[in-house]
Amino acid sequence: MPKRAVLLVNLGSPESTSVPDVRDYLREFLGDERVIDAPGQPWRGILLEGIILRTRPPKSAHAYAQVWTKEGSPLVVTSRSVRQKLAAALGSDTRVYLAMRYGRPSIASVVGQIAADGVDELLLFPQYPHYAMSSWETVVVRVMEEVATQAPRLRVSTVQPFYADADYIEALHAVSSPYLKQPHDHLLFSYHGLPERHMRKADTSHAHCRVVPDCCTTCSPAHATCYKAQVTATTRAFAVRAGLAADRHSISFQSRLLGEPWLRPFTDYEFERLAQNGVKKLLVICAAFTADCLETLEEIQQQGRATFLEAGGESFQQIPCLNDHPAFIDFLAKRTERWLSAGSV
Repeated sequence: MPKRAVLLVNLGSPESTSVPDVRDYLREFLGDERVIDAPGQPWRGILLEGIILRTRPPKSAHAYAQVWTKEGSPLVVTSRSVRQKLAAALGSDTRVYLAMRYGRPSIASVVGQIAADGVDELLLFPQYPHYAMSSWETVVVRVMEEVATQAPRLRVSTVQPFYADADYIEALHAVSSPYLKQPHDHLLFSYHGLPERHMRKADTSHAHCRVVPDCCTTCSPAHATCYKAQVTATTRAFAVRAGLAADRHSISFQSRLLGEPWLRPFTDYEFERLAQNGVKKLLVICAAFTADCLETLEEIQQQGRATFLEAGGESFQQIPCLNDHPAFIDFLAKRTERWLSAGSV
């Protein structure tokens, strides 16, 4: 029997909250051509080294310090727990590895370990429910680059974006259900933002995204690589499962950079608008993230809460991400077992 294994890959974090470590992390992260894809190497270098890395690291280091734990980065600590719990669920016959797209453990080092361990078949499981070239795609491309170099005989199957998978929606609902039972006026789905240009770039037909009216809900092959259509599908599926009223939930986008149009509405603006329009008790779910991280713990739970309360809101609750909840481990295990038994992902 071939030796089979699973590789979980998430975003990553700096080694510490020191400014030099954060600068190194941002250099790797924002230096990815699928994250900041400004045309022309000289311009990208000027933007990154001459502007971003001169001003952003101290601010980001301060933000990381607000959420850092004794064990380290929340995202990395949670991801390690997910790996351990999935390994326990699958049993000793299937190894589970963990890598980070940026930072450590690096994809290069983990693929090297997979090759050294003699793995024949690998299930690559990006920890992103939705497609984006700056998240799901860059993970897959980077892993395959290392496989081609270090383990060319390794057979790799990749889990596609699982934004509407029934078990994923069920896991989201299991985590959210205790919070949905509490009194609240509105549920805001805050997804990570993307430049509008990335939407058009991902539409290989060049004839659907932002061209067809209601493009996100009009069925099209373009949805296979359309982030906004996929987060819309996640929201609709969750709303059906949870029995949400149409006028008591909405979508917004967070974590934007300045300089070009990004997906709207912006989450921070929505916090103000909802409070000013009479929403007193707000729930927020960050369904683009499988593990709580800087963007959920500092940007939403801390900054977002302050914005909402200052605008007139009274109660603010961020629903935790899937993290290492048993329902998420069950989802990961079911998808892996499907691959183990039938080769289907």
